[in-house]
Amino acid sequence: MNWQHLKKNTFFKFIGVGVINTIVGTAIMFGAYNLLHWNYWISSALNYIVGGIISFFLNKNFTFKYDGDNAKAALRFIINITICYLIAYGLAKPAVYKLLSHSTKSVQENGAMVLGMGLYVLLNYFGQRFFAFKSSN
Repeated sequence: MNWQHLKKNTFFKFIGVGVINTIVGTAIMFGAYNLLHWNYWISSALNYIVGGIISFFLNKNFTFKYDGDNAKAALRFIINITICYLIAYGLAKPAVYKLLSHSTKSVQENGAMVLGMGLYVLLNYFGQRFFAFKSSN
């Protein structure tokens, strides 16, 4: 295996940063929903607000090594994560509700949050790589 290639591969770095975000954000999301009994949208949004802050700095400096305009990158980053969040969780909720139509609302919404997380990761990687931290080179 070529470790130099893995070291330079932005997708693997992105996944590493994502592990950190997932641990923190998932604990917040499921804690807010299941322990505090906050609704689906607020609970899942908290995940991405906290994770987004961590992700911006780690991906900007470590994953993509972006050295362009910070204000423009921050604006593009916010636009990207907002669009990715709305698409991922907007698609996940009706899909899981249909698949788990005979389950409780709690099972449906927990399942939708899991599917939403997966969709979000895929959309977000491409959005950050080709939009938020796109190099001007």
